[in-house]
Amino acid sequence: MERKASRRENECEEKTSNSESCELDKDYKTSLITLNVGGYLYITQKQTLTKYPDSFLEGIINGRIMCPFDADGHYFIDRDGLLFRHILNFLRNGELLLPEGFRENQLLAQEAEFFQLKVLSEAVKSRWEKEQLASRETTFLEITDSHDRSQGLRIFCNAPEFIAKIKSRIVLVSKSRLDGFPEEFSVSSNIIQFKYFIKSENGTRLVLKEDNTFVCTLETLKFEAIMTALKCGFRLLTSLDCSRGSIVHSDALHFIK
Repeated sequence: MERKASRRENECEEKTSNSESCELDKDYKTSLITLNVGGYLYITQKQTLTKYPDSFLEGIINGRIMCPFDADGHYFIDRDGLLFRHILNFLRNGELLLPEGFRENQLLAQEAEFFQLKVLSEAVKSRWEKEQLASRETTFLEITDSHDRSQGLRIFCNAPEFIAKIKSRIVLVSKSRLDGFPEEFSVSSNIIQFKYFIKSENGTRLVLKEDNTFVCTLETLKFEAIMTALKCGFRLLTSLDCSRGSIVHSDALHFIK
């Protein structure tokens, strides 16, 4: 009799455990929400969409705002499906994180206003204003000889992030060609100074080591800068010194988008 009673107790405990597990599984599934935004499907948690009270998404989830459904029973929102990933990431992270080179600030600001996310809207507008201010300021990068700053190249551009990209590219190329890195050149905010910068017999400037071993030409660095600019969608506005008759022989390059 004791064994039968024990079995019944175990069976009851298993049923209770399975019942609780099913309930938890059910609760977890119901906490997942699928949204169809302009034809793009997004799956996220209910708590993510309701993070900001009085927002459009919170209103839909809590029934304050009526929203149509697509053929599969998902909430359908007729907005920009690609930009919605940034809306969702903001809800997840609590801050505005955009990919490098993002240029759709105005559209994203409109999406933020539609979804009634005031904090996001203000963050996008602030970012946009900073970019507009930065675009009015010309940034430069100087590549020069540490002993004679008159020898070298200046690159001008109205996009600070482009100058940063050019600098990192030139440093990467130079590092791969200079065994003594970083002794052979130093890098500051807007200046790359090479240790030895002299002219060869045909007029091109060479980067040399102390033992006069050939490393690379300044023209090679200029070519790297021009190619990077073209790949990034910039155009060469003017060569500020064309007296030498060739872009790669000029002392300055000016890029603009």
